[in-house]
Amino acid sequence: MSCSPSLPHGNTVAGDARKIQTLAILCILIAGSLWGCLGLFNRHLSALGIAPETVVMLRNLGATVMLGLIFLVYDRKIFRIRLRHLPLFLAMGLVSILFFTLCYFRSQQVSSLAVAAILLYTAPTFVVILSAIIWKDKITKRKLLALVLAFVGCCFVAGILNGALTVTTEGLLVGIGSGLFYSSYTIFGRFALKHYQPFTVTFYTFLIAGIGSLFMTSLHDLNTTIHSPAAIWLSLGLMFLGTVAPYVLYTKGLNDLGDSGKASILASIEPVVASLVGIVAFGEPMTLGVILGLVCILASVFILR
Repeated sequence: MSCSPSLPHGNTVAGDARKIQTLAILCILIAGSLWGCLGLFNRHLSALGIAPETVVMLRNLGATVMLGLIFLVYDRKIFRIRLRHLPLFLAMGLVSILFFTLCYFRSQQVSSLAVAAILLYTAPTFVVILSAIIWKDKITKRKLLALVLAFVGCCFVAGILNGALTVTTEGLLVGIGSGLFYSSYTIFGRFALKHYQPFTVTFYTFLIAGIGSLFMTSLHDLNTTIHSPAAIWLSLGLMFLGTVAPYVLYTKGLNDLGDSGKASILASIEPVVASLVGIVAFGEPMTLGVILGLVCILASVFILR
């Protein structure tokens, strides 16, 4: 009789844990979807004559300013870090954000957008392998199946399975580099989240990336942006919807999920959303590959739920 009261408590704890996991998955899926909308801002800014390096600076430094203003009002304790953890934030800002963006943009310049997207999404493979080595995360059959489905889905979306795509040596190297650097945010982030809350991690990552990107900015492009109302609005959208919101959501989801490989695979929803944005906003054709890719990636999400 004395044991019976513990059952509802146990059920409540299990229910709370499931709710946290579900919300974490939702956060990561929303983050991936927002990243998939980046093309809306990047293409229009490019059409206004803004160079990719300046877009990187606007994204990184603008996100830092936005986060800083929010946290000044919300909770100033978010700004507190220990000096011994500065190398970790330097790695996240320079390697995971700045180097990744430079490699990805270069990959898009020397390869087709489809090839660049596929090479970028080698990232979940890097995350699964590194997580198994560093944290001894289990590489389960379910995770492997989800990983394969997500990658095949990306291939379908990009059209790589039609055999018409080519890649140069430089394109291959910088493309794989973009995937490796992209994956490092999840790896470094898991270390940082042991000591800090997600908001602190996101803020200092973009502060470092923003400072680094200043050295690549064209003053002419910056002047063009400041004097164009359209560029200002696009830049604000890029900063908040394309950067602040998804990185906060992804970091929060990673923190609550506690599985780096799973988080990275779930974020593979990004290329599907990017393709849908291209279809709706830019009149790109709806192909069988996009449909098959969507099915594969949604299947991988269902497996990992």
